[in-house]
Amino acid sequence: MLVWQRLLDAIDRHGRAAMASLVETRGSAPREAGARLLVMPDGGFSGTIGGGTLEWRAIAEAQRLLAREPASGLQISSIALGPELGQCCGGRVELALEIFGSERRDEVGRLAELEAAGPFRTRATLSKTSDRLTRQVVEDGSVEIGGARIDHGTLEEGFGEERRALFLFGSGHVGRALVLALAPLPFAVTWIDPRPDAFPALVPANCRCVQQSDAPEALSAAPDGAFVLIMTHSHALDLAIVHKALADERFAYVGLIGSASKRARFSRLLGEAGVGAAGIARMACPIGIPGIRSKLPAVIAASVASDLLIRDEAARGAIPIEADPHRQASLRSPRGS
Repeated sequence: MLVWQRLLDAIDRHGRAAMASLVETRGSAPREAGARLLVMPDGGFSGTIGGGTLEWRAIAEAQRLLAREPASGLQISSIALGPELGQCCGGRVELALEIFGSERRDEVGRLAELEAAGPFRTRATLSKTSDRLTRQVVEDGSVEIGGARIDHGTLEEGFGEERRALFLFGSGHVGRALVLALAPLPFAVTWIDPRPDAFPALVPANCRCVQQSDAPEALSAAPDGAFVLIMTHSHALDLAIVHKALADERFAYVGLIGSASKRARFSRLLGEAGVGAAGIARMACPIGIPGIRSKLPAVIAASVASDLLIRDEAARGAIPIEADPHRQASLRSPRGS
């Protein structure tokens, strides 16, 4: 969630808003440190710190603080989830509640601009005598983007979104369903199709459409570590894109929609074209997770999106993952043609 832009919008609309942040967690907790919730004076809210009693209490306390005059303040609470709230998580969280009024609009606007430009990190000193957190943008922070950490009275936070670049080839029914499924997820989608008028009139904000006659060449613009997913209208075009993607040897994932027979055929053709066995093994085909047999586009999209999330988390954590961890099960549930 791009919290600073939403907070800026809330200030412009309501004159004030509250931000509840989990700045530290110990033991079992409903969300990770860095989870944030924005609360409006009228009781509306966006984001989540995990739901349940913790979130309900945070919303109620934020509304109480928002009703005060002047609309400013900072409150940091240490909450034992089991003894104090009766939640089964059993851990402890540090919850920061901040009130932002119109007098802080310039500060929020500056952070919103930084957030729009890309991920960034801040550092602030926690003080019992201050009624606000004064965040300084830092280059040397090691906290994860979207996270938070307290160390000896210093709060470090990571804002913005780190999205995996995904180059998606093909704007058919499955491609369209997948773009919608990926809309709220941490992917920056470049959607490529060589056909004119192939894309819908409206696409999600994290998607960029590219109509390019030489579709395989679009991979030249893909960053190292990008995911590549191929589901065009043409097997010959699929083969050309897969060949280029595997030959580049710089993508974290190369997926091809299709059945076991399509994989076998493409493996033979790729081998004849000079792609080695190791390269062919990196081709994920069929795609998606096992156990889902439906061929409805929306169902395939849900399966593929789940698999992409698994692979993205594995890649970010440098956890080894084989090219197609679900291959044996997937071969029993072919999708595509």
